[in-house]
Amino acid sequence: MTLSATLEARDCPTCGAPAAEAAPWLEQSFDPTRVGKTSFASRKDPELMSWRLLRCAKCATVFASPAPSAGALAEGYHEAAYDSALEARQAAATYHREISPHLADLRLRGAALEIGTGTGVFLEFLQEDGFATLIGVEPSTAAIAAASPVARPWIRTGVFQESDFAPGSLSLLTCFMTLEHVREPRALVAAASRLLAPGGMIALVTHDYQGTVNRALGKRSPIIDIEHMQLFCRQAMSEILAGNGFERVRVRAFSNRYHLAYWMRLLPLPAGVKRPLITAANATGLGAVEVAMNVGNIMSIGFRPGLPADGDARK
Repeated sequence: MTLSATLEARDCPTCGAPAAEAAPWLEQSFDPTRVGKTSFASRKDPELMSWRLLRCAKCATVFASPAPSAGALAEGYHEAAYDSALEARQAAATYHREISPHLADLRLRGAALEIGTGTGVFLEFLQEDGFATLIGVEPSTAAIAAASPVARPWIRTGVFQESDFAPGSLSLLTCFMTLEHVREPRALVAAASRLLAPGGMIALVTHDYQGTVNRALGKRSPIIDIEHMQLFCRQAMSEILAGNGFERVRVRAFSNRYHLAYWMRLLPLPAGVKRPLITAANATGLGAVEVAMNVGNIMSIGFRPGLPADGDARK
């Protein structure tokens, strides 16, 4: 399926405000000749291609309009390559560190669902937290093939479908660096509200296009990507959670921790310059040094209204 052949106009995917009222933010730079197996892969080298992006006048979400169809996106992720197992584990450790204080407010320890689970490594952390049932949904068969024997049985191949789960059946729903990639993020968050039990928690990690690093890099930021149907900021994340009935909403920035060689891969430099630098860093051992940086990512937390009954804490 040709991505550009499926482009469809749409309004703001966070608040529904008309696209006609949005301001131009970035012109389309999509080049079909540059699309390959890694174009829809996680933690790839930046391609710096994008669709036409608009900025919503109401909630400040930046969104693609027109944008590829849901079917074209699903096909792209299903066929994507995967070669970032180390970075996935480092990211999962960071997300678990950031979510842990909020888990102290979560009385429920029943079913936990991760949308866009990749290799399912984050679910391994949740197993240690005592959740009774662990479920991951992932469209990339290459990522699932790289899952550990522990996590593999928890992962379902495909894209998230609300109908696969019973209303009120989840204690926790997480979606890390995936909300930008879905065509209807508001529908996903609304589904999460229906699937979570009273007192259940949602945890989302997204880019913040208003973050200092992303503003400084501008069009050269790695968040400029054809994978991203929308880009969020703190205002937009508060809007999408509160607008779907979540309470005790908290949105905060945090630092990611990766090996220096990975951070260097994200630099907006020509490949002929960047690759020798990475090679030299790896040869000296510097490439393996872990470095924590706030590069403009935010974690957003919300709770479904209501409290679980004492006997429901494991459901």
